[in-house]
Amino acid sequence: MTKPAATVTQNTWEFLRDPMITPTGFREYDARWKYPDEINLPGITALGLGLGTQMQRRGIDPVIAVANDYRDYSLSIKNALIVGLVQAGIHVKDIGPAVSPMAYFSQFHLDVPAVAMVTASHNPNGWTGVKMGFERPLTHGPDEMSELRNIVLNGEGESRPGGRYEFVDGVREAYLDDLAGDFKMTRKLKVVCATGNGTAAAFGPDLFERIGVEVVPSHNDLDYTFPHYNPNPEAMEMLHDMAASVKASGADFALGFDGDGDRCGVVDDEGEEIFADKVGVIMARDLAKLYPGSTIVADVKSTGLFASDPELRKYDIKADYWKTSHSHMKRRVKELGALAGFEKSGHYFFAEPIGRGYDCGMRVAVEICKLMDRNPGMKMSDLRKALPKTHSTPTMSPYCSDLEKYDTLNRIVEKLTAMHKARDTIAGRAIKEVVTVNGARVILDNGGWGLVRASSNTPNLVVVCESPESEAELRAIFADIDAVIRTEPSVGDYDQTF
Repeated sequence: MTKPAATVTQNTWEFLRDPMITPTGFREYDARWKYPDEINLPGITALGLGLGTQMQRRGIDPVIAVANDYRDYSLSIKNALIVGLVQAGIHVKDIGPAVSPMAYFSQFHLDVPAVAMVTASHNPNGWTGVKMGFERPLTHGPDEMSELRNIVLNGEGESRPGGRYEFVDGVREAYLDDLAGDFKMTRKLKVVCATGNGTAAAFGPDLFERIGVEVVPSHNDLDYTFPHYNPNPEAMEMLHDMAASVKASGADFALGFDGDGDRCGVVDDEGEEIFADKVGVIMARDLAKLYPGSTIVADVKSTGLFASDPELRKYDIKADYWKTSHSHMKRRVKELGALAGFEKSGHYFFAEPIGRGYDCGMRVAVEICKLMDRNPGMKMSDLRKALPKTHSTPTMSPYCSDLEKYDTLNRIVEKLTAMHKARDTIAGRAIKEVVTVNGARVILDNGGWGLVRASSNTPNLVVVCESPESEAELRAIFADIDAVIRTEPSVGDYDQTF
């Protein structure tokens, strides 16, 4: 195979013939590019050939489930990927359009070892990518992505005989049956189902109706132009829209799903947006009574309540803070035999006996409804107010190019670590420790903290802060952390503030 080029000029003979792949698209745990600026269809075929070659080299049974999200170009991307996989001698089982967790489910349902989901996840239109994995329920992490990157960019893809294509129907229905099981609500529940016209629109309303929930539709018509907002339940634009729907309809709460359905966001009956890590604490409190002594994994962007909450400590729940990303979190949950993992972005990972360990926004929706059924006298706002009060920022992402962000982050981490050693303060408080498992989480003497890390998906840094004291202290923590970040000229404006 010819080595892919980083750039091939669009609207040329070569662009329709030669693979073009920008190397930075190979990220820590999945692959994402702007299409067709950073990758072309021959490049996607080269990626499929590389993925199939990786399977063959590892001695994996050469069968893979493949799916695509609901964007106007995703089918073309998937078909180009399939060509490369078949060329590598792989038996492709195409399950059609899907949310990412339906693709993960298909590995179990069809008993296949590998999966490739064509999706840009919550990224806006113009992006594409592939989430892939060989060891269910896990997806590629840094080692697997580095190996794949080398195979593809070095032109090491190997053609083999035996590849074939098969379309498999009925997986969507099996997935919904698996999610609902025999559960039916025993209390009346009215829920806003917000999908931002994304792929989850083909699943959420049907699922709620199966379990006996009254649905208030919110942008549930499939429309890959995303006419209202980009479906991302971590973005305040979507959360505000969900809150307006709750207030207008008198719903019990709203659940919102991202572009590929593996994340879930929550707005309560008072129209209050509950950040996903706080929802995780609410769910962990409920599960603690059923599974005392369990381990819960939380990502480093998440609230400190997983470790400090008196209710969780009462039931001997052990908290483990780990690296952000669906791949890292899935792997950690499996390694520790944890009951669940919660990520501030809205990826939740329920292991046996609740789920299968992969992130699934639809599974989260069902489990939240079950939680409410187990607490018939409670409103979602009651559960929110029962948590110890903390003040936290949304996830904020200042621009920093993919080529510079990791070196920039390393320098920021060094500066924050030096502040700790020099006994400097943040927001007037002593720095208790700096956790560097994933960027730098600066923990203060009262449990407040600020995090800086590099986004694995986009050209950004990621900043999150929390104070157990006040909004004023939260702003002071952010101001001091941001002052360190601003010493780096490569860092640009934030995508949102608070």
